[in-house]
Amino acid sequence: MTLAYRDLMGLDLQGQRQAIRTGAYRAHTAGLGSGRLQANIAILPERQALDFMRYCQRNPKPCPLTGVSDTGNPMMRTLGRDIDIRTDVPAYNIYRDGKLEGSATDIRDIWSDDLVAFALGCSFTFEYALLRAGIPVWHIDNDRTVPMFRSNVETVPAGPFSGKMVVSMRAVDEDRVDEVAEISRRYPLAHGAPVCWGDPAGLGIADITRPDWGDPAPVAPGQVPVFWACGVTPQVAVEAARLPLCITHKPGHMLITDVAEDAEVPVIAD
Repeated sequence: MTLAYRDLMGLDLQGQRQAIRTGAYRAHTAGLGSGRLQANIAILPERQALDFMRYCQRNPKPCPLTGVSDTGNPMMRTLGRDIDIRTDVPAYNIYRDGKLEGSATDIRDIWSDDLVAFALGCSFTFEYALLRAGIPVWHIDNDRTVPMFRSNVETVPAGPFSGKMVVSMRAVDEDRVDEVAEISRRYPLAHGAPVCWGDPAGLGIADITRPDWGDPAPVAPGQVPVFWACGVTPQVAVEAARLPLCITHKPGHMLITDVAEDAEVPVIAD
């Protein structure tokens, strides 16, 4: 049975994760997992894992590291009591030699004993706080994926990993931009405060109606486009690194963890 986004909105955390694990739900996770940290993922061979960890450490804004698996172990025990990185993401992107080979909803058939999984915080997490403050989030209200753009901001390289930072965009009423910035600043594991707002040209974005990932979102009169660092940034770095294999989440399709949304560090599960 295939479930729709509105079906999952009515389920608790365990029900949502079970629907994802069984393949009953394969779409975006914006607005799901209320009160919990959502995470981007990157899975790569152990040989490149240390350099990737350095890349995350040097670029904490787009790559806030929230969890790392043991080599060859798909269970993310520091993020929850029963999280299997091979099945618990709605959709995965598979890269070989730096090129996107395709997508999958289950990666058990390509998992191997030399792989290490990384979880990076996601801006979907602080959106609950925006909603609680009465600040609408267009892509949640309209069952869409947040728009994401390649920016002109260079990340700090580490080993083979380098590239431009990716940013996500949400339109905010002009008189609430400072409030939105202050709210998101409370979530350091979810990219924290915005990196920029206003004219997208300052980030090298030529056309805000044509995102590189996700769906276009309107900026209504009286609103300002606000940009946050985005966890799709490692996918750009993976393309540059040309690894023989790397598996990431499909943009917008996150891992929902057991970690509290406002945690400053991940909580180790019992």
